[in-house]
Amino acid sequence: MSSTLDLTHATWNKSTYCEGNSGQCVEWAPAYAPTGTIPIRDSKHPAAPALLFPTPAWSAFVATIQE
Repeated sequence: MSSTLDLTHATWNKSTYCEGNSGQCVEWAPAYAPTGTIPIRDSKHPAAPALLFPTPAWSAFVATIQE
């Protein structure tokens, strides 16, 4: 995992499962996917450090939870 992404100007998207959770959501910054890293953060703590996942690992996780 990379730890050097500048996420200062990242655009964050909330999970589609966020509705009805009082804003307690997982957010991701899809524009970083081409870098090979997917930044993920907790919407309740947007200033906290983001978790960075390699794109293949994140894709595998999403595919697994969608089954």
